[in-house]
Formats: sequence, structure tokens, C-alpha cells
Amino acid sequence: MERYGSATTGLIISDPYNDFLSEGGKLWPRVREVAEAVGAIGHMRQVAAAAREAGIRVFYSRHRRWQPGDYETWSHPTQTQLRSATNQLFAAGTWGGQWHPDFEPQPGDVLVHEHWAQSGFANTDLDLQLKQHGVQKIIIVGMVANTCVESTGRYGMELGYHVTLVRDATAAFTPEAMHAAHEVNGPAFAHHITTTEGLLAAFG
Repeated sequence: MERYGSATTGLIISDPYNDFLSEGGKLWPRVREVAEAVGAIGHMRQVAAAAREAGIRVFYSRHRRWQPGDYETWSHPTQTQLRSATNQLFAAGTWGGQWHPDFEPQPGDVLVHEHWAQSGFANTDLDLQLKQHGVQKIIIVGMVANTCVESTGRYGMELGYHVTLVRDATAAFTPEAMHAAHEVNGPAFAHHITTTEGLLAAFG
């Protein structure tokens, strides 16, 4: 069984914003079916609580909170970034850009610099923060399975981290995207793909 030492393991929670996870959030209608089918929010809550109880540090990987002018002068914004600007996703200073109430950061958690696209590592201090805290194994939960979670996991593997995905502590816009994230793409970079039950057993 995979084991996770508290001194060398970090839990990364990706984008637990109201716009993703709360009733009334701008993206909740798109993820609701999958999130409810797998029990994503409850499982994310379980993983976070168990990690903290085990002494595993929690890192918050945060998508850019939209602000006026974002992407307007960029040479190569993606279609996703342009839609984010149009819909003002996770807008700074708004309810949608605040944490889901079950995932408020706690003392000792690390808030990583906001990322502009998908990877929690690209153009942020995540790698620095993990290394400074002695982390070698990363567990990634949160939103969205086939974009930010996957991209962060891929980048983490390339940097030499041991990567764990938790298939029922995440969600995506479609069941097909969840399948791609865990059955097609995940095995190419993740060292361990498990469920919340399996992960908590590994915590001991």
C-alpha cells in the first residue's frame, strides 16, 4: 500500500471557489452532475480533514481571480481565458471568487500565487513552497479533473514529485472528461490514482 509521511507529503487543493462548488456559482451548473455523482465536495472535505489530522500541510492552488482588463491586451489568450473574462469567473472581491465555506484556509496552510491558465506550477511559487516545506509527494484534489488538476499533476511529475490523484475528490464538466482524466491521461503521469477511501487508509 502507498504510504504518505507527514513531513514529505503535501495536499494541493485546486480552485475551491464558490463559482465552482457552491449553489449559485457560475460554473456549478456545469459540474454539478459529475460532482454529485462522485460525492466530490464531501470527499474533498474528508481528504482535507484527514490530511490536517495526519500533519500533512495543505497548499491552495488558486486560479486567477478575474479583474477588469485581464487578457484584453494579451497576444495569445486562449478561448477559455476569453470566456473567463466574458463571464468574470472568480472575480476578485465577489462572492464567486471567495472560498467555498467548507474550504476556508486554516492557520499553517500555504496560499500559492494565482495561476493564469491551468497548471498550479506555471508562473507561481508552488514549486518553491513545496520544496521549502520538504514535500516530495503531492496529492491533488479539487477542480477541474481534466484541466487544472491534470495540468498541475503533469507539471509536478516533470519536476520530480510523486503525484497522487483522487478520482472521487474532484469533478469535471462531463463523465467523459472524468474518464479521460483518470483512465486515459492520469496513468501517463500519476504515480498513484486512488479513491478517498483508499487514500485515507494509506494515511493510516
